[in-house]
Amino acid sequence: MTSEINLINIQEKWQKKWDESKVFEVEMNDEKKKFYILEMFPYPSGSGLHMGHALNYTIGDIYARLKIMQGYNVLHPMGYDSLGLPAENAAIKVGTHPREYTENSIKNFIVQQKSLGITYDWSRVVTTSTPEYYKWDQWIFLKMFEKGLAYKKKSAVNWCPECNTVLANEQVHDGKCWRHTDTDVEIKNLEQWYFKTTDYAEELNDFSKLEGWPDLIKKLQKNWIGKSHGTEVQFDINGENWTVFTTRPDTLYGVTFLVISAQHTKLMNLVTEEQKAEVEEFVKRQHSVSEEEIDQLEKEGVFTGSYAIHPLTNEKVPVYAGNFVLAEYGSGMVMAVPTHDQRDFEFAKKYDIPLKVVITPEAESKDSVQNDNDDNKELKAEEMDKAFTTDGILVNSDKFTGMKNREAIAKITEYLEEIQKGKKTTNFRLRDWLISRQRYWGTPIPIINCSDCGEVPVSESKLPVELPHEVTFGEGNPLLTNEEFVNCKCPKCGKDATRETDTMDTFVNSSWYNLRYTDPQNNEKIFDTDKVDYWNPIDMYIGGKEHACMHLIYIRFYTKFLRDIGMLNFDEPAINLFNQGMLHAEDGNKMSKSLGNVVNPLDIVNRDGADPLRMFLVSVASP
Repeated sequence: MTSEINLINIQEKWQKKWDESKVFEVEMNDEKKKFYILEMFPYPSGSGLHMGHALNYTIGDIYARLKIMQGYNVLHPMGYDSLGLPAENAAIKVGTHPREYTENSIKNFIVQQKSLGITYDWSRVVTTSTPEYYKWDQWIFLKMFEKGLAYKKKSAVNWCPECNTVLANEQVHDGKCWRHTDTDVEIKNLEQWYFKTTDYAEELNDFSKLEGWPDLIKKLQKNWIGKSHGTEVQFDINGENWTVFTTRPDTLYGVTFLVISAQHTKLMNLVTEEQKAEVEEFVKRQHSVSEEEIDQLEKEGVFTGSYAIHPLTNEKVPVYAGNFVLAEYGSGMVMAVPTHDQRDFEFAKKYDIPLKVVITPEAESKDSVQNDNDDNKELKAEEMDKAFTTDGILVNSDKFTGMKNREAIAKITEYLEEIQKGKKTTNFRLRDWLISRQRYWGTPIPIINCSDCGEVPVSESKLPVELPHEVTFGEGNPLLTNEEFVNCKCPKCGKDATRETDTMDTFVNSSWYNLRYTDPQNNEKIFDTDKVDYWNPIDMYIGGKEHACMHLIYIRFYTKFLRDIGMLNFDEPAINLFNQGMLHAEDGNKMSKSLGNVVNPLDIVNRDGADPLRMFLVSVASP
């Protein structure tokens, strides 16, 4: 009779041997072909790992072991995305300091991860909450500041009252906070720091070097970046030029009103005294919406009291504030042609705004036009019950009358350029990345505010600007409660000044961590370029598709910026990307700490062993 195999004893024996012999630690080796495999590093919560993490790491481990057996020099590191709002909120909830909470969480994570027997090189751990790491977040910020890519401006921003901080556009889902799905995001006008991701929009929209990335991810990014070709048209409003972007200059003669976003920072400049109270009340009722949600909204607006001068007809057209225009898209103002756009048609009917037909059906195609309006005669605005949105012939369009509308797009644009009232342009839906956060547990922004010198960067030799330990949590920004941190001298003039108290978005920390793994103990520079060039780009990157329009865009942006300042010799962060999907709990919901339905992998490992757990995971959730 054979004795029963004790898998627990076996795994403990071999995991100890691996640890003592440092078998998975690697260095550069020109005699071997390298392979860099990386799973997206975790946020170390107090509750520790769940089965979704275990699946992710198991997939990476299988790939790493395969490549080791094939003779590759395999880099397989692990680290911790340990700054951010969740740790701060969790620490406050249990009455401890975020640093202590985070350090304890990381210790717990390491115990759990080591129990799984993963092939990690534990000598390369990076932890984003250490000054040794976020020093280089600040260094990159200063480089962006030098190049004009980090800047501060007042704008309408998304504000989560639950988080008590601002959110990037990518962090607002269906008008709700990405962390608190039952909390409406509000709009506030605040001075905030941004990274100019739009300077890289064209390159981010080029996916030619991402053949190993899933088509879905590329499609999601392409839609998010939202490249479109069109025309900028200049309207005069109260003696000031306002630019409007349109993809339909062929309808320009049909413009009967303009709409400015209710969230536009310059809205009140257009509001007359008579309309001020009504507009202010309307603005108060607005909340943050995404571009996808706008189509579902009931279109509402209010007259500002101002009129624009039409660039071609010199007619006066009213300017409305509306809830269906995005402040950060284009100029935040749109032209409205109610006879040839259904949204504009509904708005015009609702607010009794005149209609003007400028496209009518072609005679030979009248029978094929699918429209409820009577196509057997020229369209009459007063008889229309919906917008005419198909192609046709221009009418009421001065010298362009009689031209096919598709031909008129280029001709009218050329005419606008000729009279210096517009130009052909390319627009992007992508907006600049809002990185300011009014919370404590993030990378301090290395800027000093001086009343004489303005925004002064901290000297590189003074980095890192460290988070002070002593702060008070409650209402407002915790860093403001530490006067020793806030009050300082201006590096330029020596006068009294104050530190920037906003911290950086946690996605900043994860936008270059893959590079730091190659040289994690370097205190003199962000990384050695020989080391980063040897190991990068990542050969296999593993993580969820939910990161498509946040982390995976930001890490591409950082890669391109660091390349442009001579730090990298490649264009994209990863050759191949693998999305592992999500595990669901027995209640049918995705397994998530926030839902309280997680299963601790360590419980299974201690009962059955790591190998049975790993085998089970890849059998029920096959990669």
